[in-house]
Amino acid sequence: MSLDWIYFAISWILLTWHSAWDAIGVPVNAVIGTNFAWILAIVFLVVTVRVILFPVFVKQIKSQRAMQALQPKVKELQEKHKGDRETLQKEMMELYRKEKANPLMGCLPMFLQIPVFLGLFHVLRRLDPAKQSKTLYGWTADQFESASQAKLFTAPIAGKFGSTADELARLGANGTTVKIIAGILVLVMIATTYLTSRQMILKTGWAEDPQQRMIQRLMLYGIPASLLISGAIFPIGVIIYWVTNNLFTLGQQQWVLRKFPPPVTATKAATPATRNPVQPAKSGGLFGRGKSAPPAPVKATAPKVAGPKPGAKPVNPKKSRPAKRQG
Repeated sequence: MSLDWIYFAISWILLTWHSAWDAIGVPVNAVIGTNFAWILAIVFLVVTVRVILFPVFVKQIKSQRAMQALQPKVKELQEKHKGDRETLQKEMMELYRKEKANPLMGCLPMFLQIPVFLGLFHVLRRLDPAKQSKTLYGWTADQFESASQAKLFTAPIAGKFGSTADELARLGANGTTVKIIAGILVLVMIATTYLTSRQMILKTGWAEDPQQRMIQRLMLYGIPASLLISGAIFPIGVIIYWVTNNLFTLGQQQWVLRKFPPPVTATKAATPATRNPVQPAKSGGLFGRGKSAPPAPVKATAPKVAGPKPGAKPVNPKKSRPAKRQG
């Protein structure tokens, strides 16, 4: 299947935003070693995609809330079918179907952005002055030359941490500078990817469903770890896109979670401690360092009065009173 339609779409959005910033008066030439018109074009590619995907994001939040509300029922199924994993999975899938909850909906926005990411990766990888076909996907030769010379702090947006000496020479770039800028951006990309997943888990808690919990762990640890290796092949422009997308996600999730806080489920409201309790949603912000809720006040109880010892004579309180004087 040809992906040219994606390359044309990504190119059109990039070129449209670049022309808009150029018309506004954003310098096309480098300022502080940076071509801001092209950097802003990549940033607003993110904004354009996120606005288009906003309805999907709303569905993601609703699905996560539905999954969270089902946690007590999932817990019951786990206790009922303990040791029978196959039956447990069938029962849970039936529960999800009946309640119209989709465990994979939480990953849908990310999956829908994969074509955009691949499209931008392909388009920026083409920004090589040695290329003969400079007018593919709606580009003009002047736009191609301008983008191939675009830089972020003197590092070309088409360069990457793993660029060869020949590639850097064609881009007119310094290898050390490219590695420093790309390395910093990769670390920022890993950190923001981790924080976007951590933010949601801190607010909604760990899932009881093993499948959901596995997805949560993959999002929290697996994807950031994979970026440490794969980040070396990403052009700087693609990493700018990824970091911007993560920052947009952090802000969007924080707004939604503050405006529509997760409901308190019976599992979270239960007071008895269990051996492996579901981690409750925290309200301490992104890093979970906020103040915890104050403990409930304990009612004071009346002191117990000790009864008489066995075999002891009963004490008559009247005898202890002084006798009244007779007048």
